[in-house]
Amino acid sequence: MTERIIGIDLGTTNSVVAVLERGEPRVIPTAEGGRLCPSVVAFAPSGDRYVGDIAKRQLLTHPARTIASIKRHIGTTHTVTVDDRSYTPPEISAMILQKLRDDAERYLGEPVNKAVITVPAYFSDAQRQATKDAGRIAGLEVIRIVNEPTAAALAYGLDRQQAHTVLVWDLGGGTFDVSILSLGDGIFQVLATNGDTHLGGDDWDEALARYLLNVFRERTGIDLSTDRMGWQRLKDAAETAKMQLSAHELTHINLPFLAAVDGQPKHLELPLTRREFEALTGSLRERMIAPTLQALSDAGMTTDSIDAVLLVGGSTRMPAVQKLANDTLRHEPVVGVNPDEVVALGAAVQGGIISGELANLVLLDVTPLSLGLETANGGFVRIIPRNTTIPTSETKAFTTSRDNQQAVEIHVLQGERELAVQNKSLGRFSLRGIRPAPRGLPRIDVTFDIDENGIVHVSARDQATGVSQQVVVTASSGLSEADVQAMINEAELFAKIDQEILEETTQRRQGEQLLASVNARLDQLGNAVPIQELVRLDRGLVRMRQALESGEAAELRAAIDALRDLSLSLVAIGTTPTADDPAFPALS
Repeated sequence: MTERIIGIDLGTTNSVVAVLERGEPRVIPTAEGGRLCPSVVAFAPSGDRYVGDIAKRQLLTHPARTIASIKRHIGTTHTVTVDDRSYTPPEISAMILQKLRDDAERYLGEPVNKAVITVPAYFSDAQRQATKDAGRIAGLEVIRIVNEPTAAALAYGLDRQQAHTVLVWDLGGGTFDVSILSLGDGIFQVLATNGDTHLGGDDWDEALARYLLNVFRERTGIDLSTDRMGWQRLKDAAETAKMQLSAHELTHINLPFLAAVDGQPKHLELPLTRREFEALTGSLRERMIAPTLQALSDAGMTTDSIDAVLLVGGSTRMPAVQKLANDTLRHEPVVGVNPDEVVALGAAVQGGIISGELANLVLLDVTPLSLGLETANGGFVRIIPRNTTIPTSETKAFTTSRDNQQAVEIHVLQGERELAVQNKSLGRFSLRGIRPAPRGLPRIDVTFDIDENGIVHVSARDQATGVSQQVVVTASSGLSEADVQAMINEAELFAKIDQEILEETTQRRQGEQLLASVNARLDQLGNAVPIQELVRLDRGLVRMRQALESGEAAELRAAIDALRDLSLSLVAIGTTPTADDPAFPALS
């Protein structure tokens, strides 16, 4: 019998586990009888550890000993401390995964060792690596990492044979993703993806909780922002109100004994309308529009090209979010799909594809951000552009930036900015043993491989000597929540500025190289250069030095052109120096 592969939606707020049974994906209930497992871990004073519903109940009474929304920190160096013990996000996530694994084994009556785990489409390499680490800590072999919107489309399109294009809006507890997929003939191909890794239902809760905090402070003069239990009660009330306002126009918030002054209890009671809540959170909804339009642009489509809109994630139950989807995409969202469960169901479908139980389906996913290297002039050279179908492999040739350079540094980056410093570093390694040669002559082939999980492998090889070096990029601290969300937006905003800085840096490097080249040639030729030519060249060299010192772009360009023209007099004596870039980008 083929070993079962479970599908897990490891969510910010709730997690779900599913399995394929007789060709149909099914949600596995938790040991407590529910279909959703709160992504909460609690440590009792006795030393016991709880996960799920029990842990969530402790969140109000012992907030300092309870950890929620850890997914927002996965792939970073963030830690949480309980009883003088620090835990990393993969460790806490592993506790949730272990609970889901135990529930699956109880339900299936057999050991479970393999899983497909979903992640937000816009997760970085470091965040994907950290998710795999969490699975390994939980005793699971993570067979595949699948983007959440892609998994949702798999579940939605399982029984649909006709070709059509689906746009998936995935608004979960902590992240927002938008993906466009082509479905048909058993092939699920992702055409484009975009998103915001720090936008989710938690932000709606936070906005309302801040409003309640201010109301209570105005009424009582008491600031609960430093009271962990009081603040947690406000957040819990905000989440409850948010869910109630998805079904009703009015809710009543009632928090008795929220604080005390001189022994007198202070309560918070107030009505809240859906209109008021939507006004408080309007800026959050606006942040969903730009990634949506960017994904359509990347796919080369308009809203008219979309056949169906699929809403995923519990936060899409908010009426204002549904209206925004309708207004922005001009499509009524698909009904009949449970937004809380569809991602886990899709992960189970992918498990069935891998195990061979579903033999006629193929999933083609994409990488969300461009990958490349830093060049010697501080630029960023893309090797794999964003929205490239994975798995994939691409090779690009580079060269050296200095004469007789015997080693180069390979600085791997992820992002969309033209300047290397504006993108996120994934790691560095050196290729040593390059045969000494004039700059620009060695050829170094750098290959990027992205596997089906979206994880990056990089190798470099010197063609002349055959020496090579390769690594699996495992950044110790991945992209922060704000970094990855801002990359595409910043790229467009700062594209012109980046290009100007890059051009200035490249021009300065050309000037420095031409200056050094002419001086070296004059030293080599010695008395063979006629005196009148030597005087003219000296003037050109002085002008070049002054232009480099001043940093004035127009004068530097003029000095480069002038010195290049003057150096033509050396043609009759030997090779003319050049300020042109080598045939391949140079590495430091």
